[in-house]
Amino acid sequence: MAVTLGQKAPDFTVNSTQGPITLSNYKGKWVLLFSHPADFTPVCTTEFMAFSESYEDFKKLGVELIGLSVDSIYSHIAWLKDIKEKFGVEVPFPVLADLDKEVATEFNLLDPKVGTTVRGVFIIDPNQVVRWMIYYPAETGRNIKEIMRVIKALQFNWTNKLATGANWEPGDSGIASAPGTLKDAIAREKEAGAERWYLKRVKV
Repeated sequence: MAVTLGQKAPDFTVNSTQGPITLSNYKGKWVLLFSHPADFTPVCTTEFMAFSESYEDFKKLGVELIGLSVDSIYSHIAWLKDIKEKFGVEVPFPVLADLDKEVATEFNLLDPKVGTTVRGVFIIDPNQVVRWMIYYPAETGRNIKEIMRVIKALQFNWTNKLATGANWEPGDSGIASAPGTLKDAIAREKEAGAERWYLKRVKV
C-alpha cells in the first residue's frame, strides 16, 4: 500500500550519488524527499539548480534534501556533472538511484504509463511521519518558495501546537484548535483573539 499523509514513512536503503542512504538514519531531522521524471530533462534541470541554489536556506531550517528517480547511479553522476560544468551549479544533496523502483512504489511516485517517477514532494518530520505530499505535472516546475513556506508552517505547528491559516507567512498569528464541546465553545467567544467560537488567532 502506498504511503498516505500522516503515516510513518516507509524505511529504505538505496544507493545514491553520495553512497547508500537509509531513511531511518535521518530520524530527528526534517527531510524533503522529492522525485523527478528523468535525468537530462529540461524542467528537472531547472528544479535541481533551484533546489541547489536554496540549499543553504533549507539547511538553516534543519531540512535534509534527498532527490530520487529510477535512473541509474551513472546517469545521475553524469547529469550532475553536466549541471556543474554547463551551468556552474553544484548539486550538494544526494540523489537516489531507485532502479528497482521500490521507493517509488512505496511513495506512489511511479507513472504507470511510462514507468518513470512523477514530480512529487514529501516533507517528513523528525518522527519520520509524512506531513505533506504534493504532485506536479511533468510540464510544471515546482515553486521552491512555496515548499519552504510549507516547511516553516509545519515547523511552526510542531513548535507551537498551532495551525496556520490561508497564506500564512512567518510572523503571522497561529490558529488555535476549535473547541469540542458546547461549554468550551461558549467560553471561547470570551477569549482574547477569538473572532468566532471556532476561530481564534494566537500571536506567538
